[in-house]
Amino acid sequence: MSPVVWLVVFVVMLIVEGAAPGLVSIWFAGGAAVAFVLNLCGVSLAIQIIAFIFASAACILLLRPLAKRYINDKKTPTNADAFVGLEGIVVQEIDDVKGTGQVKVKGQVWTARSADGSRIPEGTSVVSVEISGAKLIVTRPAEDVSSEG
Repeated sequence: MSPVVWLVVFVVMLIVEGAAPGLVSIWFAGGAAVAFVLNLCGVSLAIQIIAFIFASAACILLLRPLAKRYINDKKTPTNADAFVGLEGIVVQEIDDVKGTGQVKVKGQVWTARSADGSRIPEGTSVVSVEISGAKLIVTRPAEDVSSEG
């Protein structure tokens, strides 16, 4: 088999990775590079194919977790996600039964619902725990809940 075949596999895997990033096919490019070198050394086709499979698997198992840690670790919350975990003030009583409630967080007013379904009066300090559609799901801080009982 010509070494050009392994070069083609190598280039195709790089192109596929470039077109669909996410560390999917780059590992097979590594396997193709190993098989290419073995082909140049005159190793049999069966050994080249086995080396391609094992080198690709080794790249996936050993290098992918390391690469994902350094490449994908720098995610920053954007837009609405940045409001999760922030403290706000209830500006309209939250009553899930009536479907009412608004909270002001970082100067923005959000439609809000209670995380546990409880009624939260106007003026109460709350913390956002998630966003569901266009609604902020909130809960009272632990000290507020314990001080009522």
